[in-house]
Amino acid sequence: MAAVATTTTVRPTRRRASLGRIAAWTAMAAILLITLLPFYWILRTALSTNTALAAHPGDPLPVDLTAGGFERALGLQSAKEAIAQGGAGGGLKFWRYLLNSVIVSTLITVCQIFFSAMAAYAFARLRWRGRDKVFGLFLAGLMVPAIFTLLPNFVLIKQLHLVDTLLGIALPTMFMTPFAVFFLRQFFMNVPREVEEAALLDGAGKVRIFFRVLLPMASTPILTLGVLTYITSWNDYFWPLMVSYSDSSRVLTVALAIFRAQTPQTGYDWSGLMAATLIAALPMLVLFGCFARRIVSTISFTGIK
Repeated sequence: MAAVATTTTVRPTRRRASLGRIAAWTAMAAILLITLLPFYWILRTALSTNTALAAHPGDPLPVDLTAGGFERALGLQSAKEAIAQGGAGGGLKFWRYLLNSVIVSTLITVCQIFFSAMAAYAFARLRWRGRDKVFGLFLAGLMVPAIFTLLPNFVLIKQLHLVDTLLGIALPTMFMTPFAVFFLRQFFMNVPREVEEAALLDGAGKVRIFFRVLLPMASTPILTLGVLTYITSWNDYFWPLMVSYSDSSRVLTVALAIFRAQTPQTGYDWSGLMAATLIAALPMLVLFGCFARRIVSTISFTGIK
C-alpha cells in the first residue's frame, strides 16, 4: 500500500501594524519633516530674488527662480549686477574665507587629537602617583563654561602678538580638551592589557607601544573624534570674531556676519545670505552624513552617554 505524501505549504503571516507602531512611524516622520524644513527654506530663499521674496514671503516654492544668490556668495557677480538684484555691492571673498576655515579647522583637529591621545594614554595606561586625582581635576574643566575662558585667552593671544592671525584663532583649542582626553581614555581602558604586555615582551617601549600598537587600534574613535572636532571648530563664531579683524584671518562664519552687515538700501540680502550659509554648511552636513553611523557606534562603545 503506497503511502501518500501530503505537503503543506506554510504561508508567511503578515504582522499587522499595531496602533502604537503607526503612531511611532508618524512621530518619526513628523520629526524628520521638522528637521529638514529649515534646510529646504534656506534653499528656497537662496533660489529666489530679494524683490520677489518681499512680495511673496509665504510662498513655499522659490519665487522668481534664479541662481543670483549663489553667484553673489561665490563672488561671481559684479557690483552692478548685485545691486540690480537687491544685493550689496561689496561682495564676499568666499574662497579666501573658506581657505581660512579649512586651515584653522584642520590645524585644531590634527593637533588636538594628537596631544589628547598622548594625554589619554598617560591617564589610561601609565601608573604614576596622583593620576586619578589629576584626571578628575582635568575633567572638571568640562564644567567650566567656554565663555569664561574667552577673556584670559584673548589676553594671552595679545601678549603673544597673535591677534588677527590664523594661529591665534586655533591656539586656545589646538592642544587638548577635557572631552577629547576623556573620549580617548575610555577606549584605551577597554584595550586588553595582554596586547601591551606582548609588545613589552618583544622589547617595545612605551612610546613604541603607543605609536605602533594603540594608535592603529584606536583609528575608529580617532576618526570619530576628528569629525566632531572638525565640525565644532568649523562652526565656531564668537572666538574668531574677537581675534580676527582683516580678511587675512577672517573665517567663514565671521564673514557671513560681515556679509549680512553689508545691507543695501532696499533691505537685507536674504537670498545671498542664505546661499552663502548653505554653501558653508554643506561640507559639514556631508561629512557628518558619511560618518554618522560610525560616530554613534563609537560613542556607545566607549561608554559615553
